[in-house]
Amino acid sequence: QVQLVESGGGLVQAGGSLRLSCAASGRTFSSYAMGWFRQAPGKEREFVGITWSGGRTYYADSVRGRFTISRDNAKKTVYLQMSSLRPEDTAVYYCAAGWLTGEAKMRRESSYDYWGQGTQVTVSS
Repeated sequence: QVQLVESGGGLVQAGGSLRLSCAASGRTFSSYAMGWFRQAPGKEREFVGITWSGGRTYYADSVRGRFTISRDNAKKTVYLQMSSLRPEDTAVYYCAAGWLTGEAKMRRESSYDYWGQGTQVTVSS
């Protein structure tokens, strides 16, 4: 069983930065792929990016070059560093843990076994 708790959300002006954290419980954190998703008002939840157990990362086109995912296995924490934020980045951000080994299913919510409660990010123009 893994529990995930996100933190670090808030209100920021366009062009600003925020760092989200996702703290995990459980013994096997380092073995999980950790994904980030977001859901804007009135929209479906969408894939933001992922870090696999070995540290490799992949990003959605909409955030590539602006967002960076990293993980600290000793602290059982994954981070989402967001820069050059835009109003369209406003959403509730979720982290998720799953046993993924490749890119084929990384965008699917069903590929992830555990989810955090989400943290709100609001970007003002």
